[in-house]
Amino acid sequence: MPDSRLGLVCITDSDEVRYRIITRKRLLQHDHAAQQELLRELFTDNLRRLERALHYCRREQIFLYRIPSSLFPFSDEPVGREVLDDMAAEVGRVGDSATASGIRLVMHPDQFVVLSSDSPGVVANSIKILDMHARIMDLLNQPRSPWALLEIHGGKSGRSAAMIERIALLPDGIRLRLGLENDEYAYGAEDILAICHATGVPMVFDAHHHVIKEGLSSYEHPSVCEMLEKARATWPDPAMQLVHISNGRTAFNDRHHADLIDDMPSSYAAAPWIEIEAKSKELAIRKLRGGERRFG
Repeated sequence: MPDSRLGLVCITDSDEVRYRIITRKRLLQHDHAAQQELLRELFTDNLRRLERALHYCRREQIFLYRIPSSLFPFSDEPVGREVLDDMAAEVGRVGDSATASGIRLVMHPDQFVVLSSDSPGVVANSIKILDMHARIMDLLNQPRSPWALLEIHGGKSGRSAAMIERIALLPDGIRLRLGLENDEYAYGAEDILAICHATGVPMVFDAHHHVIKEGLSSYEHPSVCEMLEKARATWPDPAMQLVHISNGRTAFNDRHHADLIDDMPSSYAAAPWIEIEAKSKELAIRKLRGGERRFG
């Protein structure tokens, strides 16, 4: 797809781009000093792995990369925050390298981020997680704009008003980067679009979530193109618009992602940035670039 920039999500199907993690149980087996040492070694290694990921993207001419949420595990806790702050200069150099290469960096915080929850504890934890992601973007010297997107879903259904109120109160480091994606369960495309209009937050349109939610049989249904255009209008710069695509594994409306992308909405030819949410990652990107796909 020569008119769109296809994005790699976190890791490659091969072992070329991979990251390390540590469990809470293992971390808590140690005292504070040992915890810091464990995290420092892990953060340093994962930062080098991020450098390799950027090298891979440059080599493959991929200009959109989704950083994994687990890049710096436990950096939302004091022990991890201290370690990460000590590494600020190193992290900044890696972010500057991405910028110099024209690679756009985005993040997709995990499912525990539910700003629309009716539980104050869940909301507080959600903001804590988002703050961690925003700090990583700050340390990477990425702009406080949707270019360095922090993307989340709507969360608990029937809570649009709460979502709108809570977004308005978010710190700038989060709010100015925030994007909202439609899903197939609680917040369909029109639902999330309304929240985006009320908050000034851009909408990340996912065509596969949309066809599942609406029970459609083709990506060529008129509403797909319509929602793509409506979502574009929520972006402060339309050239930043980011969309997602995946295909069903066993059938068109299967929620589980297929290995590759065989169906692509024809309207996506006008999308400037497309995250490829296929299981086979870079293999799917190569296939799309080779023109081996059909519309609808």
